[in-house]
Amino acid sequence: MLSHIISSSGFRPFSQCLLSRIRSTVGSGPDCLIQQSAFRLKFSRSWSNIPFITVPLIRTHGKPFAHRSELKHAKRIVVKLGSAVVTRGDECGLALGRLASIVEQVSVLQNQGREMILVTSGAVAFGKQRLRHEILLSQSVRQALHSGQNQLSEMAIPVLEARACAAAGQSGLMALYEAMFTQYSICAAQILVTNLDFHDEQKRRNLNGTLHELLRMNIVPIVNTNDAVVPPAEPNSDLQGVISVKDNDSLAARLAVEMKTDLLIVLSDVEGLFDRPPGSDDSKLIDIFYPGDQQSVTFGTKSRVGLGGMEAKVKAALWALQGGTSVVIANGTHPKVSGHVITDIVEGKKVGTFFSEVKPAGPTVEQQGEMARSGGRTLATLMPEQRAEIIYRLADLLTDKREEILLANKKDLEEAEVKGRLASPLLKRLSLSTSKLNSLAIGLRQIAASSQDSVGRVLRRTRIAKDLELEQITVPIGVLLVIFESRPDCLPQVAALAIASGNGLLLKGGKEAAHSNRILHQLTQEALSLHGVRDTVQLVNTREEVEDLCRLDKLIDLIIPRGSSQLVRDIQKAAKGIPVMGHSEGICHMYVDNEASVDKVTRLVRDSKCEYPAACNALETLLIHRDLLRTPLFDQIIDMLRVEQVKIHAGPKFASYLTFSPSEVKSLRTEYGDLECCIEVVDNVQDAIEHIHKYGSSHTDVIVTENEETAEFFLQHVDSACVFWNASTRFSDGYRFGLGAEVGISTSRIHARGPVGLEGLLTTKWLLRGRDHVVSDFSENGTLKYLHENLPVPQRNTN
Repeated sequence: MLSHIISSSGFRPFSQCLLSRIRSTVGSGPDCLIQQSAFRLKFSRSWSNIPFITVPLIRTHGKPFAHRSELKHAKRIVVKLGSAVVTRGDECGLALGRLASIVEQVSVLQNQGREMILVTSGAVAFGKQRLRHEILLSQSVRQALHSGQNQLSEMAIPVLEARACAAAGQSGLMALYEAMFTQYSICAAQILVTNLDFHDEQKRRNLNGTLHELLRMNIVPIVNTNDAVVPPAEPNSDLQGVISVKDNDSLAARLAVEMKTDLLIVLSDVEGLFDRPPGSDDSKLIDIFYPGDQQSVTFGTKSRVGLGGMEAKVKAALWALQGGTSVVIANGTHPKVSGHVITDIVEGKKVGTFFSEVKPAGPTVEQQGEMARSGGRTLATLMPEQRAEIIYRLADLLTDKREEILLANKKDLEEAEVKGRLASPLLKRLSLSTSKLNSLAIGLRQIAASSQDSVGRVLRRTRIAKDLELEQITVPIGVLLVIFESRPDCLPQVAALAIASGNGLLLKGGKEAAHSNRILHQLTQEALSLHGVRDTVQLVNTREEVEDLCRLDKLIDLIIPRGSSQLVRDIQKAAKGIPVMGHSEGICHMYVDNEASVDKVTRLVRDSKCEYPAACNALETLLIHRDLLRTPLFDQIIDMLRVEQVKIHAGPKFASYLTFSPSEVKSLRTEYGDLECCIEVVDNVQDAIEHIHKYGSSHTDVIVTENEETAEFFLQHVDSACVFWNASTRFSDGYRFGLGAEVGISTSRIHARGPVGLEGLLTTKWLLRGRDHVVSDFSENGTLKYLHENLPVPQRNTN
């Protein structure tokens, strides 16, 4: 759908353009309110001419959806807009920008082939603004006639009766909706109802028939209680199995069940349902609410406007859920999310509170995060020898349970081959073998041996004053979220590093390695049980999307992505307030200097490119000194790459030297991850460094030369996480660095850089020990003086 129009300043969201066009055409401010509401842009009304998105939306109404991920299949949707969503903060007038955004989202879904119904508040607020304006206008005229002065600011506005406001506001509210929907070639129709329309069988059938006919004609019904005539709500008037229409919450629920809708979205001014009043201490947003959970919730007061509070919304939602309609309560006022809250909900994103009848078999991801944090804190208090024992036990299990692990991995490989969705490099990453498991076990034992004094190690000691000593010590970061693709061997590596550093751990593996991850996680928890910290490492098996996990900023302290550059970029974009450690790309360079050794070059190039081309530390761009072109050394490099079946892409300068060149590279900033390589020509070492800085990813870069001065210049000037001289790029690895293993390779410049092992998963805290010391003792007239003496630090155990 075309959801943007072109303006002189470029492209803007359609809702903004619509709003500015209404304001620019009829003006703004209270004097122009009625003109705005009655305004019609001069476009011919027609049925939607926007192509439908071909998604399966046919669904037999029955049971509500069990999981958020199923909401994308919703065909018929009711969107309820609460008074707090529709009205301005001063409760007098409409929030025009917010309404325009909501209309745009509803139109997008309508034009996808869905059937949208809007239940809206706002008539009272709209009418209040209109009547206030009329009263002020009439009073100002009378005062002007009597005194000749305009004293508008001193006038008292009488209290306006809600029914009168509703009567004055209904027509203007509907006119505004029509003007907005017309821009999307969508027609809207107004329906006013009261409680009697649902209790009278004939009126009920008429209402049902009218709504079905409007939906059949692709018209969006806009429904509201007829507040101009509706009687006051009677307490406890709900009939058995029937909900009375007391407010728009109950109206939306009743309408959703009557029309057999798939989804009811209730928008309010809070993020969703909390276990206690929002804003109070320790209040938590409830992600999924199940029938029977009411006892665990303490309801607060209702919103600043409207008839119903959260308790009324929950009651209506549970009634709709019982009638077969899924429900989500979410925030429709927050400026950062209101522009896409409705579409996000339909896409299955974790927004607001989802009401479900199906409880998951295991804990929710929030509960897993809390278990990981609690387990991590206990783990950090264990003796270093106890943490090491857990890791040694896990290493033993990898070899003792080898057959079970390989059998599970075989299932993953067979399923991947049947589905045919994994490329050859990813299949290689997915595969486990006896040698891989043996290498894993060796790496884990290295971690265990090096972890003896990792947590609680004293980094600095300072005597602030007499009997006042300060220490800086290492502590765990907290809870880590590690997301990895097609790499089951990553699980025990990361788990061992988390155990050694005393961190809680959430693991989210790819579906393609589900069987392998399950058995490896079971073995990890078996090892953790050795000292009663089984829940410290959690494997997320729920249907949580990665984007949703990245929003759990109160549960997760650090995100570490292990996978494709696209995965890392997506996570860096999705993370909300949580640091991400990793690299988006592994564009590794090797510069072959004109003083390079013939014997060394081909060995280094072959190992860097061909040993494991799918790795992030594999060579991607080979830089050749121009003096080496058309020399035997250059010919040997080309012949070796051809023998290894490496596809060569020529850089622009290299291509200019050749009469018949290989395919010219599309981009010099490419990570191939396969038997492909770019070759480019540079003039000297300075030119090579400039090329690396311009097109590299600050991962790993190598110089091959026999000139020590040139090599040192390269090592000192290349600004990458790893810079090597006469060594393969493949050495950029935690295991090969002697770290035992790594959680990833970081190209960021804060906290950790390069292969991140045990040290990179630690932070620090300060301990101050005193004897009744107060700051006033160190004032100008105080009795104490600052010493700030450096004290010796206990020697680290390196055995």
